[in-house]
Amino acid sequence: MISLSRVPDLWRRLDVTVRDFPLALALVVASFVPALQNRGTQLGDLPSRPLDALALAVIALECLPLVMRRRWPVVSFALVCAGFAADQLLGYHSVAGTALPIALLSTGLHLDHHRRTVAVLASVAYVPLAFGVDRQGAQEGVAGFVTFYLALAALWAIGAWQRLAKSAEEERRRHVAEETRVAERTRIARELHDVVTHHVTAMVVQAEAARYLTAAPERLDRTLTAITDTGRRSIADLRQLLDLLNPDHGPNSRVPSVGDLSALVDQIRQAGQPVEFTEEGTPVAGSAKVVAYRVVQEALTNALKYAHGSRTTVRVRHNESEVVVEVGTDGAGTSAASPGGSGRGLDGLRDRVGVLGGEFSAGRRDGGFLVRARIPARS
Repeated sequence: MISLSRVPDLWRRLDVTVRDFPLALALVVASFVPALQNRGTQLGDLPSRPLDALALAVIALECLPLVMRRRWPVVSFALVCAGFAADQLLGYHSVAGTALPIALLSTGLHLDHHRRTVAVLASVAYVPLAFGVDRQGAQEGVAGFVTFYLALAALWAIGAWQRLAKSAEEERRRHVAEETRVAERTRIARELHDVVTHHVTAMVVQAEAARYLTAAPERLDRTLTAITDTGRRSIADLRQLLDLLNPDHGPNSRVPSVGDLSALVDQIRQAGQPVEFTEEGTPVAGSAKVVAYRVVQEALTNALKYAHGSRTTVRVRHNESEVVVEVGTDGAGTSAASPGGSGRGLDGLRDRVGVLGGEFSAGRRDGGFLVRARIPARS
């Protein structure tokens, strides 16, 4: 049994000709309802005649082409116009005449090509119809025929306006979708930069140090173990990041998880960087925690690259309103044998913090370098 909640979705899946058929059929049936006689669209004031066998053919010609109004709008419009002309000249004046304004609106909305040509041909075809109705004794006059034409033109214009509005909305959606894709690619690039640069830098520095420890087997073993552990953490982080690309992840699960700051600091210490770490308050889960972690991670990575061996301080303060992160080095230290910087790291941090409405700064201070971020905790 089909659930009622699925009916709208099943209806939208049907072909447009099938979905337009009930409208066409309703106009045919309404045309033969006695109470609705002479209630259709009427050009001129010719006397009406009773419906007969020929009326059925005329009404069918007016109404049934509406099933094609979205797929083949020109064909539908031409047939409806022919049926409407016959309806008016024969004097039926049935409800089926309502098909003409519907066809006009649909043609203005759905016609893709040769719109001006169709509009001109329709206007030209209106002239003999007006003459024919006038010769049969209509008292409409030129003003009446012109008014009727302007009303039809207004219907076409409304359809054209709806078409423009629909096109503008589709363009807006494409633009939003493209911006979303760009933002997602940028976010993934930042995560890859943070994860790969941090772990690879630590591994390179540790491997460089291992070259000078051949005479100290115990220290060499610890260094090689640290390199192995760093590689494993890198693989785990990359797997977690790639999992975020899985479309099965819901919108609430697309925030990357991060480790503990203490573990991050220990990893940098194992690479030979002296780090003093202070953390106050209780971290609150969410985007602010992720960004704070990335700020510390990137700042420590840079310290390892450009101020290797220099005393580094990490201070993180959590409170109800914000998270304040400060990472500084006392001096230039030595430049580690690590991949050169691209500048993306600090720019990425500035963007991350800015998106959450925070403040970010990075620059020289007293011969060293200081990175500072203030991140709203309720972001």
